[in-house]
Amino acid sequence: MDTAKGGRQPGPAPAGPVWGKNPVTELLQSGAAVDTVLLADTLAPALAGYYTALAKNAGAVVKRVPPGKLQKLCATTAHQGVAAWAAPVGYAQLEDLLAAAAQKGEPPFLVLCDGIEDPHNLGAILRSAFLCGAHGAVIPARGGVGVTGTVMKASAGAAARLPVARVGNLPAAIRTLKEKNIFVYCADLGGEPLARCDLSGPIALVFGSEGRGPGALVRKLCDGAVTLAMAPAAGATGVDSYNVSVAAGILLYDVMMRRRA
Repeated sequence: MDTAKGGRQPGPAPAGPVWGKNPVTELLQSGAAVDTVLLADTLAPALAGYYTALAKNAGAVVKRVPPGKLQKLCATTAHQGVAAWAAPVGYAQLEDLLAAAAQKGEPPFLVLCDGIEDPHNLGAILRSAFLCGAHGAVIPARGGVGVTGTVMKASAGAAARLPVARVGNLPAAIRTLKEKNIFVYCADLGGEPLARCDLSGPIALVFGSEGRGPGALVRKLCDGAVTLAMAPAAGATGVDSYNVSVAAGILLYDVMMRRRA
């Protein structure tokens, strides 16, 4: 896997447009291959000059277009006058994530997403993973969203910084991690309370789909399951679980603080 400028390892280039000031900035600075940067012709000259310089440094072509064209191409009004088209998606390999941990001299810290279908949830998970020091994320090739422009936007550009491996068989990836003495825990109802789980050392956290949680085989392969406590009255309302990206943020932060301690 190539190393980006400044020693950073580029994450995958999204399979589609990336829009918004921060996501496009992160993409252009990440080392990912970018083909074209589109700037609204109403963009302030200073901002246009900034993105033109970033694009030139990344080897991308800059085009000025009407805001309406950006809206049509991005299918949103939230483009902020900036969009970028990346080269075909370049996902990492599982081994690249482990190598990233070894290069830092740290025990592996990975995130596995089992069928996350909402791009906003995946983006939020990747953002938390990056901010909490994870070495990478693993997503399935089928049965879940890939790294799209919406994912990039929801991650605030973190998806351009965090290596993401896309595997054909998530259970096989879990078996590989366990063979390398990495403990795999899934977030699931009915698991052990967080306070009783040892999330230190080499670890991979699995987060399941929004509707059903981790798949049966994935759950069986995990070394354990962790669940987050809720207020006693919450269950009586029918709201019986956290949003998957919220649960991910809580658990990833907990791992980061344990490692610091």
